[in-house]
Amino acid sequence: MDLTELAERLEKLSVRYGETLGFERDPDWFLLKLQEEVGELTQAYLQHTGRARAKGLTADEIQAGFHQEFADVFCQLILFARRHDVDLPHEIDQKWLAREV
Repeated sequence: MDLTELAERLEKLSVRYGETLGFERDPDWFLLKLQEEVGELTQAYLQHTGRARAKGLTADEIQAGFHQEFADVFCQLILFARRHDVDLPHEIDQKWLAREV
């Protein structure tokens, strides 16, 4: 999957989300939403590792929720980067892949 294409598709979904719920996706919203998703990933991790209440969920449901929260964090991070004109492939090349041996 091409990251630029993914970012465009996520942007369309995010715009519709904001319109449907009636709020402006201002610069602060992107960071706050990312933080919310990281919190949800943390909660799912605690459930997954048996350190939080299962809330009536089965082990399979907990695992599925844990995995899905990664997608939420990843997609929100892409949207946040896009909002601030961050070229993620370039930055990954510079920060991470430049260190490959």
